[in-house]
Amino acid sequence: MSENKITKEQLEKLQEIVGKLNNGQNQLGGLEIQKHKLNHAIVQVENELSDFQKELEEKYGKVSVNLQDGTYKPIEEEEVVEPEVVE
Repeated sequence: MSENKITKEQLEKLQEIVGKLNNGQNQLGGLEIQKHKLNHAIVQVENELSDFQKELEEKYGKVSVNLQDGTYKPIEEEEVVEPEVVE
């Protein structure tokens, strides 16, 4: 009884293609892990920034800081006017 088999060249080509696909999928998975870690790191830095902004606000009040030279100026808050209710 004869075996049903593809040629050696076809098998090598098939193995090469499947290997490329597996490699691409592995690389994509690695990139997704890096993306997740980077997103987590960004959230941590945002929290750090928020905490530091609170420290600055406690010391200087609500100010806008120039990141180039460190100067700051007060932020003028707009007065909120409540709408008048007419009955």
